[in-house]
Amino acid sequence: MTKQDSLKRIEFLRTELNKHNTNYYVLNNPVIGDFEFDKLMTELIQLEKQFPEYFDENSPSQRVGSDLNKEFVQVQHKYPMLSLGNTYNEAELFDFDMRIKKSIGANFEYDCELKFDGASISLSYENGKLIRAVTRGDGEKGDDVTANVKTIKSVPLTLQGAGFPASFEIRGEILMPHAVFQKLNSEREANSEQPFANPRNAAAGTLKIQNSAAMAKRPLDCFLYFLLGDVLPTDSHFENLELAKSWGFKISPNMQKCSDINQIINFINYWNIERTKLPFDIDGIVIKVDSLKQQDELGFTAKSPRWAISYKFKAEQVSTELLSIAYQVGRTGAITPVANLKPILLAGSTVKRASLHNADQIAMLDIRVGDTVFVEKGGEIIPKVVGVDISKRPLFAEPVKYIDVCPECGTSLVRRDGEAKHFCTNDNGCPPQITGRIEHFVSRDAMNIDSLGQDRIELLFDKGLIKNISDLYQLKYEQLFGLEKIMKTSTDEKPRKVSFKEKTAENIIKGIEASKTVPFERVLFALGIRYVGETVAKKLAFYFKNIHKLKSATFEELKNVGDIGDVIAQSVIDFFADEKNNSIVNELLKQGLQFELSESNLEKGSNKLSGKSIVVSGSFATPQRRKELEKMIELNGGKNASGVTSKTSFIVAGENMGPEKRKKAEDLGIAIISEEEFLKLVD
Repeated sequence: MTKQDSLKRIEFLRTELNKHNTNYYVLNNPVIGDFEFDKLMTELIQLEKQFPEYFDENSPSQRVGSDLNKEFVQVQHKYPMLSLGNTYNEAELFDFDMRIKKSIGANFEYDCELKFDGASISLSYENGKLIRAVTRGDGEKGDDVTANVKTIKSVPLTLQGAGFPASFEIRGEILMPHAVFQKLNSEREANSEQPFANPRNAAAGTLKIQNSAAMAKRPLDCFLYFLLGDVLPTDSHFENLELAKSWGFKISPNMQKCSDINQIINFINYWNIERTKLPFDIDGIVIKVDSLKQQDELGFTAKSPRWAISYKFKAEQVSTELLSIAYQVGRTGAITPVANLKPILLAGSTVKRASLHNADQIAMLDIRVGDTVFVEKGGEIIPKVVGVDISKRPLFAEPVKYIDVCPECGTSLVRRDGEAKHFCTNDNGCPPQITGRIEHFVSRDAMNIDSLGQDRIELLFDKGLIKNISDLYQLKYEQLFGLEKIMKTSTDEKPRKVSFKEKTAENIIKGIEASKTVPFERVLFALGIRYVGETVAKKLAFYFKNIHKLKSATFEELKNVGDIGDVIAQSVIDFFADEKNNSIVNELLKQGLQFELSESNLEKGSNKLSGKSIVVSGSFATPQRRKELEKMIELNGGKNASGVTSKTSFIVAGENMGPEKRKKAEDLGIAIISEEEFLKLVD
């Protein structure tokens, strides 16, 4: 066989194997057996070894993965991966429908899709080849898991057919089928390893294995449900997915177009029953406006699209015995009572503990130790006690006497006016508050320091190596390597060894050093100021520009920032009034953390729109352009609003602005300006 003949044979084998992968994993219609498939694969691998110059990273032979460990690189999403707004009742669906009609009129259609319960993924293709797979991450940046995703047989490495855009993204959900999940947990239990709680956690954990060959041994599946790009085939979301199916993507066959809300409710009711027959988990139905132009006109809130909503199925409920009540201390000092339960299977996982929320909840439900209680998973994630079967109450069960001192440090608890929870006020001396603040600081959405979980932080704290967040930047590899301890978190769990091996210690030191480049707004969030979440931290960072101006801000100056009320303003002032907090911030400044906006953001930003509420409406050149305009509003101190009200300062209008919005703006005398006029306004 000549070299040219070998290349032709390699190309033929790759095409055939890709086709058979699609037939088996996407279309569920295999036309050859495993033996014949393996023969073709073996021949391809041998030829690729013989002619390494013909290597192709998207060859079917690369699906076996590599046994080399690989650290994940973070990648900026071209289009942010936002979460969906949730609803649990039909009345809110009718409200959603009315909001859509008020914005764009009645001439539109909906698409109904299954809401898969797995790990979100974004796949990028260039000229028909997979070039990158990125996790959702924080919505703006995610981990590059391309090597791992290539091992998933239902993800096409090379597209088939024609008509696909030269460059596009397609998003979907990576799932672990029930059969794979059960087999995996059986193997983990046989090896004395902690079983995964549910298929979602197992899928997410598998996706983040740093050894893609190990991941290939856990067969995952992937359904795709959203196409994005500057140039897409049609204006219809539904039709684009139908086309994507012809290119080799696994698209759910259970999509349906609906012309009104009643058809949507029929679809929901059908799948609420039929979902139990599926070989994987779904937890609801997603409803989307079909037209991409109308989606663009409806736009986004800070966290979710206005043109889509998720209907979540009612949580499964079971009953079991309440064995005892424990009390956990959070990083803010908040006390959370936790029910220790007789183990019960709930929504695919074994539940041993559930939240009791606070003293009022315990009193309202009249919960007593020994009771038979009803448990469900809030949003099918967090178990909570929702009721008591009084008929099964033991004769001598006594009402719960809520604790009055901290279970960790013995400090008397306080309950402030308007607060539902009791608090331990020993901020700087209560161990779980200290370690909780450190856990928050290193978390993915904050400083993103890898390999430092709760157990390792507690071990470092117990050894006296860290007493606050600034101590992390004093750690050395030699202090970490070899550290270990047998730890036990509850009476019904086996003790486990927590250790710092060579690679773990290296990753932590690298992560700590890399965190010095994390931008100011995330550092501010990481400090753990009470009531200052990600969105508020971003607003404060863009308004005050650096930590020095924020520290010296008055109560009134803080309230001038959009969405900052009395409670948040006072919390910020209280935080910086504490000398210990100032000392920690000063130490972090010395270590080189980012406590001012980057030069690029400073160049873009100003306070020109401070105090203004602005609506962006209509269609722009690309969906990305709309997001850029909304970001400019934030950078210049303004607030993005979804609807037109008397408080709206002005509207930035693109093409096809909704007639209802335009009429309301005209009735209220609100200015409507073009994109060009807006750009002149902010320079």
